Amino acid sequence: MTQMTQEEIIGNTKTVLQGLEALRVEHLTLMSSLSEVRTVTTDRDKCDLVQRNIENIDLGLGEAQMILALSAHLQNVEAEKQKLRTQIRRLCQENAWLRDELANNQQKLQVSEQMVAQLEEQKKHLEFMESVKQYDENQETEEAMEKSRRDPVVELFPEENEEERNDSDTTSVQSGGDLNYSHMSNVTGYEIPVRLRTLHNLVIQYASQGRYEVAVPLCKQALEDLEKTSGRDHPDVATMLNILALVYRDQSKYKEAASLLNDALEVRQKTLGENHPAVAATLNNLAVLYGKRGKYAEAEPLCKRALEIREKVLGKDHADVAKQLNNLALLCQNQGKYDEVELYYQRALKIYEARLGPDDLNVAKTKNNLASCYLKQGKYHEADALYKQVLTRAHEREFGPVDEQNKVIWQIAEEREENKERNREQTPFGEHGAWMRAAKVNSPTVTTTLKNLAALYRRQGKYEAAETLEDCVLRCKQDAMEAMKGQKNPPYPLRAGKREKNPPASLNGNM
Repeated sequence: MTQMTQEEIIGNTKTVLQGLEALRVEHLTLMSSLSEVRTVTTDRDKCDLVQRNIENIDLGLGEAQMILALSAHLQNVEAEKQKLRTQIRRLCQENAWLRDELANNQQKLQVSEQMVAQLEEQKKHLEFMESVKQYDENQETEEAMEKSRRDPVVELFPEENEEERNDSDTTSVQSGGDLNYSHMSNVTGYEIPVRLRTLHNLVIQYASQGRYEVAVPLCKQALEDLEKTSGRDHPDVATMLNILALVYRDQSKYKEAASLLNDALEVRQKTLGENHPAVAATLNNLAVLYGKRGKYAEAEPLCKRALEIREKVLGKDHADVAKQLNNLALLCQNQGKYDEVELYYQRALKIYEARLGPDDLNVAKTKNNLASCYLKQGKYHEADALYKQVLTRAHEREFGPVDEQNKVIWQIAEEREENKERNREQTPFGEHGAWMRAAKVNSPTVTTTLKNLAALYRRQGKYEAAETLEDCVLRCKQDAMEAMKGQKNPPYPLRAGKREKNPPASLNGNM
């Protein structure tokens, strides 16, 4: 016999229940008829038999109803089971969703903790930079540095030494005094006329002191006299136009300066020829001016033309050619032309090393500029190597070859990074204090290199090494302030070769 399903059992039970109901009705009818004629013993027996059958039928009916009730109960139980299973599935889905949310929140928490750690490091760095400011020489120097940071064509050395700014290729305003004109003539191929030397020195002295209300009228009067005596198209007129333009440039009057430089360029091209060094100097000054105004695309062809003239007149391996390459690289860097920037800096670096030697300041400056170009492109390895070359060369000049007992500051910084957990309870930076004093890290070259390498370390997450270099800079500032307390301020007006403050460095100009 095959096993019956629940539906078949219920259907058969209902059929049996209906049959028992009909049979019970028949028995009740029979029982009533027998009760009316119950007169003999045989009739009583029949009545008893019918009565027992009725009782059995009632028992069967009761069992059938019980089976139906049990079936209904089982159906309810099954429905409840289905509901519970549905709830279990829903709870499992909610549990999985909550697990995903928990994992996402944990990731967000980790990212937030990392950001908090980075912000704390940035806060420490900002506090360090704030502490450095209090050791600056005076408020004017600080304002000049802030101006140079805003300048879009500023070089990496906002605190150039006076020697650099008195170089023959510079047009930044200088102090008065005798200039080496024979040297200037040999270098640039153009000498300031004798009748303009005294006036030139006087204008420069007033401008270096910020007394533009005296320098500008003096230039204008001299320019007017020259035009009356020599005519408009005379090289001396172009020279005075150039000087007045540079004074305007130092006052940030770029529009007036550009007009004067264009006039000077026209006069010099007409009187001296297209390929004269003075024309190259004027083109360079005009390119610098456009660069300060953010017109890099207009400045670039002027700078390239000045480079062509200097290569033709001075030779392709001359130091002035290298300076022009530096200017051109800065203009290209502001336009994001990093491939050209690298080529120009690398060529300038080769010229400086060949002509001036590996220890020349221009070599270190160019390496810093090239490293900064690498840094902006994310080429950390190349930038790191150049910064370390500058510091290693400075160290070797002071202390000789590098070895285990004679380590460079960046080696000490990286050792502290590797052993930062062990060094937390030790006195910081004591082992290289002597190097810091002997190497004169308050010089612009070494100081800038230390700051740039510290910034690179921070980008790489080497915070201990970065703080080591930053502490060197800070201690150097402190030593410089203490040394200055014993010196008297120079009298006013300043002597030749000195100035009140260092103006912001920019692209190299020409007189």
